[in-house]
Amino acid sequence: MNEIADRVAAAQFDALEVLCAATPKGWYAERGTARAALTYADVPTLNMVSDTTLEPDLLSLDQLAAEVSGRVPRWSIVIRGEAGDEVADLAARHGLAERTDLPMLACVAADVVFTADEAQRKLVRRVGAAESDLYAATLAEGFEAPVDAFGTLMGGGVLDDDAMAGYLAEESGHPAGTGLGVRTAGVVGVFNIAVAPAARGRGLGRAITEVVVRDGFAAGADAAYLQSSEMGRPLYESMGFRLVETWTVFQ
Repeated sequence: MNEIADRVAAAQFDALEVLCAATPKGWYAERGTARAALTYADVPTLNMVSDTTLEPDLLSLDQLAAEVSGRVPRWSIVIRGEAGDEVADLAARHGLAERTDLPMLACVAADVVFTADEAQRKLVRRVGAAESDLYAATLAEGFEAPVDAFGTLMGGGVLDDDAMAGYLAEESGHPAGTGLGVRTAGVVGVFNIAVAPAARGRGLGRAITEVVVRDGFAAGADAAYLQSSEMGRPLYESMGFRLVETWTVFQ
């Protein structure tokens, strides 16, 4: 399990770097094994300081945290695995008192289970940067957040970037859900799975996720990963995803 955990963690950090390079206001920095990735969205986990290892470089983490805290009002420190007292103290010094777990799930191509029918998958289509405003509005609706919460996250050429694949689901011609695949190091990351409240309960989230994963595998990836809420976890586990690591978020 450690091998796949390390692999998907590396892919996740690569995906954040790609996203920060593509999004209009993105900023990314490295110091030692610590990483900082800012999208300037009004979502703490989209502005994060982290470390690529299970034994964080506390000095570098602290230095990047000090730099990030002066750039954005809402941000987070994200640690692979269980965070020790030293990391908790570091986060507290930077005003990050809320602590939550973030499950990292992954699957290899041989273990994935596709069950959405063809009619469901046909509701999902690829979109490019020309439809970024529609995509952003549908994403916000799916997360029940103001559209400006995501700022320019999906603006510019993000949806045209070679490493990324954006998806829009539509029912009866109306936008109903979103997905995003980011392919790095032979692994596809699954992001932005969001379904509008009025369209939930009909398998659309599963269909979007399956299309993201299928296309990622068709493009050469042999594994997939995502970070799941507890509510969404049973769905992803039914598709073959398994918990490989639990990350700790301070915000």
